[in-house]
Amino acid sequence: MAKIHPSSIVDPNAKLHETVVVGPFCIVGANVEIGANTVLHSHVVVDGHTTIGEGNQFYQGCSVGAPPQDYSYKGEPTKTIIGNNNTFREYCTIHRGTLKENLVTTVGSNSLFMAFVHIGHDAVVGNNITVANSCNFAGHVRIGDRVIIGGGTNIQQFCSLGRGAYIGGATAIDRDVPSFCTAMGIRAHLKGVNIIGLKRHGYSKQEISEVVDFIRTMETSNISPRSFVENAEKMNEYKDNKVVQEMAEQIRKSEIGIAPFNA
Repeated sequence: MAKIHPSSIVDPNAKLHETVVVGPFCIVGANVEIGANTVLHSHVVVDGHTTIGEGNQFYQGCSVGAPPQDYSYKGEPTKTIIGNNNTFREYCTIHRGTLKENLVTTVGSNSLFMAFVHIGHDAVVGNNITVANSCNFAGHVRIGDRVIIGGGTNIQQFCSLGRGAYIGGATAIDRDVPSFCTAMGIRAHLKGVNIIGLKRHGYSKQEISEVVDFIRTMETSNISPRSFVENAEKMNEYKDNKVVQEMAEQIRKSEIGIAPFNA
């Protein structure tokens, strides 16, 4: 049997691994499944059709699987899925999905979400992410692996952050940020390349130099980023650089455009 504090309420239909710890004054709903060695420290609410993996830590005041803040939601059995070995500090909130997309809000594994982080409906959040205090992810946001987000950042709905991106504190994101780019500002501007992130991913000096050159050349070009990456002549010298090609694909596919370059 899971270790459940007597002050907590756990629905008998919930599925808790025998090593789960539920601290005082928690509530766990009927359609919840929680994996091994996960801890709800105190005053945590887990509701809805929610699946939580192994080794997660939820600190006081967290709310997981609550209904989305969306007028279209009418009580459908949408889902929240969380991976393994995440830490959610005080008062983090994660809302279930809606019918507008894939019916699920997804959080990956091995990430740290500091206090007062909100993950909205239908968001897809990757792995090995660090999110500082008081950040808000609106509905349908996409966050790639190994992204670092400074405190007080707000991300508008449908925006994407590519893997390895670095976002400065108190940034307002209203456009996509490609992989391994740095962005910051009251309205986010691209400030260059996350060179440290590229090094941590094991890319060579030559590869990193090509990425920096790509960003600088695109920034100073007299054409838009989309036109730049669709120009075969301009892109030819980067054809063998996987990071540049990943960035270019994100720019081509972006429906709202990428954040502008440094003003």
